[in-house]
Amino acid sequence: MREKVIKIGSRYIGGGFPIAIQSMCNTKTENIEATVAQILKLEEAGCEIIRVAVPTMEAAEAIKEIKKQIHIPLVADIHFDYRLAIASIENGVDKIRLNPGNIGSKERVAKVVELAKEKGVPIRIGVNGGSLEKELYQKYGGVTPKALVESAMRHVSILDELNFNDIVISLKASDIKLTVESYRLLSKTVDYPLHLGVTEAGTHFTGTVKSAIGIGILLYDGIGSTIRVSLTEDPVEEIRAAKKILEVLELRQFGVKIISCPTCGRTEVDLVRIAKILEERVAGINKEVTLAVMGCAVNGPGEAKEADLGIAGGKNEFLLFKKGLVIRKLKEEEVVEAVLSELESM
Repeated sequence: MREKVIKIGSRYIGGGFPIAIQSMCNTKTENIEATVAQILKLEEAGCEIIRVAVPTMEAAEAIKEIKKQIHIPLVADIHFDYRLAIASIENGVDKIRLNPGNIGSKERVAKVVELAKEKGVPIRIGVNGGSLEKELYQKYGGVTPKALVESAMRHVSILDELNFNDIVISLKASDIKLTVESYRLLSKTVDYPLHLGVTEAGTHFTGTVKSAIGIGILLYDGIGSTIRVSLTEDPVEEIRAAKKILEVLELRQFGVKIISCPTCGRTEVDLVRIAKILEERVAGINKEVTLAVMGCAVNGPGEAKEADLGIAGGKNEFLLFKKGLVIRKLKEEEVVEAVLSELESM
């Protein structure tokens, strides 16, 4: 089912628009200086939509000043208190994350929806496996895909009754299979854009692996319009992981893409060190180029023949090649600068 298009500030998601990368600040939103500093750092890393926690009225009021100093859409994360949603919208937020069934009477929901309509602010319904309603847990005998989807649809129905359809939905769990099956079921049920993620995925290594598998499966299936990799880590690492997931699936490319071999007994150069240096040095080069870093001259150029540029190690030297064709030899100590120079001229 093709997802409808939703506008979040200056950005569009759904309907074939590029998959947008999100993250969430771990600063206190009331601390405007720290929050803005983190958002600007995330912008530089490639974050395209940023969310902040709004647990207090002071945090809601801070949105006004934060918005003045950043350049990407801002999302307010609201739980239970409809007044915080109203204040966030009044202060210029671009989207709110809010489950309408959790903020009290329909009159309160209607007040939020009326203002959201007026300001063109979409609402993301976010269902988490860890906070499933008790009656649904009992009905389905636990947290299941059907339970999570029914939970989401309860919230959707409230907004439907108010003729509000500027909606994004997420169904997150820490279990990959549950997450994938839930999104698959939901994608057959609604045409709203889906926000993908594996919640509470873990620390840097574990969380990146779990997120790559869960989000990757869904994106490969054609499901999802925006992603957030959740890590117990500096949020900048979430952006790096998200970009890599999209690159690997060939959904988007962010500058130079490196492919490298794992090395073997034929390797006679310090390929691991050189690959790491090149990865770091090309990070700021905004060219859609594929760079191959291969360990030996036996298979290097052939295995990486589709690369725009590449190197293949020999005995203390490298072959430099383009599209699989060797163009010259390089000493090991000069290979990094030679590759960078070649990239610059491309």
